[in-house]
Amino acid sequence: MNRTQPLIPEEVGARARALGRLPFGFGPRFFVMLLLGLLWLVPAWWSPRLIGAMFLWDFVTVLAFLSDLLGLPKPTEIEARRSWERAPALARPCEVALVIGNFAGIAIRCFLTDETPASFRLAPPMLELLVPAKDRARTSYRILPGERGDQRVGRLFLRYQSWLGLAQRWAVAETAQTVRVFPDLEQARQHALYLIRSRQIEMEKRRRRQRGQGREFESLREYQQGDDIRDICWTATARRHQLTTRIFEMERSQTIWIVLDAGRLLRAEVQQEQRDLRICKLDYAVNAALSLAQVAAQCGDRVGLLAYGRNIQFNLGASRGPLHLRSVVDCLAQVRPEASEADHSRAARVLLTEQSRRSLVVWITDFAETPTTPEVIEYAMQMTQRHLVVFSAMNQPDLTALAEATPQTPEEMYRHAAALEIAHRRDLLLRGLRQRGVFAFELVPGLLASSLVNQYLDIKERNLL
Repeated sequence: MNRTQPLIPEEVGARARALGRLPFGFGPRFFVMLLLGLLWLVPAWWSPRLIGAMFLWDFVTVLAFLSDLLGLPKPTEIEARRSWERAPALARPCEVALVIGNFAGIAIRCFLTDETPASFRLAPPMLELLVPAKDRARTSYRILPGERGDQRVGRLFLRYQSWLGLAQRWAVAETAQTVRVFPDLEQARQHALYLIRSRQIEMEKRRRRQRGQGREFESLREYQQGDDIRDICWTATARRHQLTTRIFEMERSQTIWIVLDAGRLLRAEVQQEQRDLRICKLDYAVNAALSLAQVAAQCGDRVGLLAYGRNIQFNLGASRGPLHLRSVVDCLAQVRPEASEADHSRAARVLLTEQSRRSLVVWITDFAETPTTPEVIEYAMQMTQRHLVVFSAMNQPDLTALAEATPQTPEEMYRHAAALEIAHRRDLLLRGLRQRGVFAFELVPGLLASSLVNQYLDIKERNLL
């Protein structure tokens, strides 16, 4: 397997170079000096000879400008570096640090503009920094990624001047790099720690090793009244000259497949809780898939990933280990919503071909309210013949709020009735799935991750797989 890159983007740096054919300009104080020269026009009203003094003042100002310009460091004497506080994650603030190195013998004041994509910030950051002579200075700005996947961060533009402020040089540093924005890693880590700890405490309190709770051998102990006679180990009984029982526990190595729908219905945007940011349903699904994959990996299970739209975007075979989990994270970061309907039949065929043995399939999707049975529900029913299926459909919070609200006008009444009809139809479809043995749920996007992890741990505890 190829060596994976670190989550945090690497630090990039470059020496600056001149920007444009005329990489310099006038500083703000130059124009102030010229305006001050116009004051000579007042006494020149009575003494025209003083007009010459005004031109002399302007000439001295131009000489000062040229002297200041020639004294500024050359662009190649300035170095710019960009570093990242942590790995960029969807809807998580992240600090980006800029370090400017000045190798000249004069202090400069820099005005920086970093070329960031629109998904990071509404406008590129504009920063001001004072860099001492032969030293470095650091500043930073904050980004809030609103889109997963690979994002291009461009060059760093600089304007710098001396303490006089009469002249400026314009430069650019080639610090362009491709940065990968991951799903919400912090949310996945919190879910994994909290839910596993709480479940472990609960299971330790009422843990009983019985036949129905697992068939993975753990140890031997002396026979006790109430033990199943089929669990007696006769070879150990013959050696010890007393009845000995085999103790079993839950199977630790099982196969979990996460099937992720990236079709048209998952493009619907939802207001994120406690943040002024709207992200699509697919982003919630990706965060839930990451949380589930991390919990399953910590439980020792083999995790596979199938992300699809009209075509298969990613098909990552079931495995376990840190490198495999990192591959899952990389794939989830690059899953993109598609404008067309998802091909659920292709996804079902690929999964049935890829996984012949019985496994747990967690299908994260949504379905349209049509008079006929949606295609995704039909294939979920077919998959239950071989696998244990957890079918998770994400609802639209706006539609749920409309169905629960009390109408005040005739127009609101019609909308309320339509919302109730849609909710009832969806409930009937999910009820039909449950009757076929599918764990079917309709979940709020914000609670998708915790609900799926809880359902997975409950299936593990009850040994339903």
